[in-house]
Amino acid sequence: MARSVTRCEWAEGVSLDYIEYHDREWGVPVFDDRVQFEFLILEGAQAGLSWSTILNKREGYREAFAGFDVQKVARFTDKRIEKLLQNPAIVRNRLKVASAVSNAKAFIAVQKEFGSFSDYIWGFVDGKAVQNRFKKDSEVPATSPESDALSKDLKKRGFRFVGSTIMYAHMQATGLVNDHVVSCFRHKPCAALARDRQ
Repeated sequence: MARSVTRCEWAEGVSLDYIEYHDREWGVPVFDDRVQFEFLILEGAQAGLSWSTILNKREGYREAFAGFDVQKVARFTDKRIEKLLQNPAIVRNRLKVASAVSNAKAFIAVQKEFGSFSDYIWGFVDGKAVQNRFKKDSEVPATSPESDALSKDLKKRGFRFVGSTIMYAHMQATGLVNDHVVSCFRHKPCAALARDRQ
């Protein structure tokens, strides 16, 4: 019989996809711009919805948004946006779909200025993942001073659907913040991955 593992409470009892996401991705430091762009689109799409809804549509998003190729998404025309709004595999919200395209253009501008979006975003935590040591999920905040600063700067650069709560979720997902509770079996591995990159 397999030994059970302790996870963050939010990951338990939702779906196998949710558990898989928690166990393999959430909190793992991301330095790949394509993955950063993917989470930027997905976290923005999630606004007002559950993360499980977005996870269920993730493959649909990959197909609809050219494998999250930021150069291709930036070239999406109004006609392409209209077509996407008929696609049941994604969240058919006009503002969210249009913002994915305008955010792609802003993302490219950041890449040109900083060399990569990853270099830019990791600058908000001084290139070092924030290692929190929360004992229970209820202690985990919805925002932080870093997500406030990131959100403010992204908005200034023309990004949309990048409020502080959305950006804190992005930072958690891409490992800029390790918010696995200390009892979770992923807390130490994610902390070790962050140390390995320093």
